Amino acid sequence: MAEEETELSDKQKKEIAKWFLLNAPAGEIQYVAKDLKFVLNNDDVYDEAASEAFPVYNKSHMICLEMPGRFGDVLVTSYGELQGNEYLDPKTAQVAIVDHVKQVCTEVRPATDEELSTPYVEEYRCALEAEMLKYVGEAYPKGSCSVYCINGKDVEGPGYDFELVAVISAARLSPQNFCTGSWQSIWNIECKDDIQVLELKGKLQVGAHYFEEGNVQLDAKHECRDSTMFQSPDDSAIAIASLIRHHETEYLASLEASYLNLPDATFKDLRRKLPVTRTLFPWHSTSQFNLTREISKELGIGNFESLQLFFACLYPLFGVQVVE
Repeated sequence: MAEEETELSDKQKKEIAKWFLLNAPAGEIQYVAKDLKFVLNNDDVYDEAASEAFPVYNKSHMICLEMPGRFGDVLVTSYGELQGNEYLDPKTAQVAIVDHVKQVCTEVRPATDEELSTPYVEEYRCALEAEMLKYVGEAYPKGSCSVYCINGKDVEGPGYDFELVAVISAARLSPQNFCTGSWQSIWNIECKDDIQVLELKGKLQVGAHYFEEGNVQLDAKHECRDSTMFQSPDDSAIAIASLIRHHETEYLASLEASYLNLPDATFKDLRRKLPVTRTLFPWHSTSQFNLTREISKELGIGNFESLQLFFACLYPLFGVQVVE
């Protein structure tokens, strides 16, 4: 007697729904949410799952939202998170109130003095942000960036350390063409006044999703470190932006090179170096093999038509060609 299927509890359904929402590719969470709401057929479970998953998703993907009142855009990141659904935009000294599920900015208020850095730290932050905006405008046409002070924002002058973080978020969404792509980079800059050094730690993440008649995803991550001299605000900003440009350009070049080598190197490496015959496969002259005849002879099978149909099905997947 077959075992009866047990009904999932509302808590289990919520956790499954959260998993699907959190793992949605960049820019596609609203499509996933729409289907989940239909499948769950329970508004309470869906609303609870969405209220927990959307804030995490929005911050991890560092989505960019337009602020009302022509204040510009704000990046939703953990570095700018204040309280509740409020996020600081350092460029404009405004605080955006965000509706995470709808992914819109509903209100804007001026930031308080306690939420901003001191004039000394702000001089370094603004100089770096100006250089980063220039770089992002050239390298990422669909990108946004912000620079935050995450440690030592109350430092009044030289002699103390503080830490800045520069974040870049870019996305190119084209669901009508069945593809989306995203870039996120986070650069922590430790300003060590005692040894006059700026230490950089970078985390880069590239995502892509192609889903026309299939489902192919890329999720690549890279970390790097570097350092430069602690100088004046303008000189420090130029040096930091130059290092960031160098590392990101180098990483993109390495990605491009690795994927250009996929057909000639990587795919061949996935195959067995030597087959069971201990003889190298002649890739330059594959047409000499009559697979249907060889296998039928080896197995003593006389039905050529069945074998030919079998290999005809393999051809689109592995490049196996039937030669009569």
